[in-house]
Amino acid sequence: MSSAGELSYCGAQVRRFDRERFLTLLYAPPAAREALFALHAFNIEIAKTREVVSEAILGQMRLQWWRDSIGELYDGMPKAHEVLKPLGEAVQRHGLSQTHFERLLSAREVDLEEGAPPDLAALELYCAGTAAPLIRLSLEVLDVRDEAAANAAAEKVGTAWALTGLIRAVPFHARQRRVFLPTALVEEVAADMGELFELRPHAGLARAVERLSAAAREHLQAGRDLQSRVPAKAAPALLPAVLAQGHLKTLRRTGHDVFHPAVQRLGVRQQLSLMAKGLWGRY
Repeated sequence: MSSAGELSYCGAQVRRFDRERFLTLLYAPPAAREALFALHAFNIEIAKTREVVSEAILGQMRLQWWRDSIGELYDGMPKAHEVLKPLGEAVQRHGLSQTHFERLLSAREVDLEEGAPPDLAALELYCAGTAAPLIRLSLEVLDVRDEAAANAAAEKVGTAWALTGLIRAVPFHARQRRVFLPTALVEEVAADMGELFELRPHAGLARAVERLSAAAREHLQAGRDLQSRVPAKAAPALLPAVLAQGHLKTLRRTGHDVFHPAVQRLGVRQQLSLMAKGLWGRY
């Protein structure tokens, strides 16, 4: 935040492009927010790689640029860049682990591949790689380090959050003729890709979404089962669990219809639940 209370560049980017996680970050201590905004702004930059390049090779070059730039942060030579400068400050101030950045970047290379994941296990691995390291970096900003339970919760909550997000993004990806539904699952439940690409709900798609939602709930519950062993100061990094639970309830209520308008909304009850958990240091 600036001295006038206005959002920094990174904060504004997160509010604009990742509003739900932005809301969770507001429950972090004020002194930690700028570092958290920088982390999430970095995540936005690498997550949009597929959308901003015309060829896979260009995407690989873009991710390599970020990989090299992260390396320079640890050499104490950050680029004069609106995200990298505050990110470098966060790295130095909080001693953030470089391996988590590397894992995020490696996971994003999958976005440049054509074709859907072969099975649920592959999709869960992708979800863990694209979300859990960000939560673990956030834990480090919150001074939660080497906590086995917190790191295990980060893996489970991150997987659940990313999987829920991909479910909700099915219509968006369908418009791009991209599919994250595992091939084995599509075949098992007889989901019709032609119907999906025409943006039409159908029974096979609902069955696939129901199965993915069940997997997300399992990861979410596993993460929450660790809550009694996770320090309260870790909660702001794990608050996506609250929002994921709300979205999964909405999916169930709408018959797992990803095209239902309610699936894309953040309901009042979800926001109230987030407020209660955030204020009480729970997730």
